[in-house]
Amino acid sequence: MNRLLTMLLLALFLGSVTVHAQDWAQMSYFKTQNDSISAASDQIGVVFMGNSITQGWLSMRPEFFQEHGFVNRGIGGQTTPQMLLRFRQDVIDLNPRMVVILAGINDIAENTGPISLTEIAANIESMVQLALANGVVPVLCSVLPANSFPWRQRIDPTEKVVELNGMLQHMAKTYELAYVDYYRAMVDAQKGLRSDWGYDPVHPNEAGYAVMEPLLLSVLTNLR
Repeated sequence: MNRLLTMLLLALFLGSVTVHAQDWAQMSYFKTQNDSISAASDQIGVVFMGNSITQGWLSMRPEFFQEHGFVNRGIGGQTTPQMLLRFRQDVIDLNPRMVVILAGINDIAENTGPISLTEIAANIESMVQLALANGVVPVLCSVLPANSFPWRQRIDPTEKVVELNGMLQHMAKTYELAYVDYYRAMVDAQKGLRSDWGYDPVHPNEAGYAVMEPLLLSVLTNLR
């Protein structure tokens, strides 16, 4: 009986893993919205590619996206390999003029496993290359400051964030891209996110997004 129960539990576990693995990058997450945009056949202006910081932006400041006609393609918890997998359908296939890429903090948190900063930067660079090859202008964003992870307390992200941002700045110069430096505008004395601009050490609150918006809009205006 114990052996039978063990086999049953193992089968249920493997089944659940298989179901999750079938859409590891959550490719179907925006399918309905993407189909609607494609059916309209009008070129859109700007797509935002990112994680929960991008997704939360739309939740907290929907008027910002509505006013400017921005399309949000942020999915909470995602890492750069997941974003890279869905980049074509969630960005390229929408035929936007620009894509705003804000990614990397969840990689540092090892949300989908250990990964080096070089590998994180390479995934972001691949998104940049895909965009450029398809006539989409990429805008690179710094990772926001963070000096702890509430969900992964064993990891200290402080210096890794600084180092990754240095790599992203270098990438922007190499490809002659616009770079939005959220980090410098939002960092505190402990190299973390200012507490009055975040609802935790990683995610901005509404006031934090209000700081980010003019920084981004200034860059986008210069590109138009």
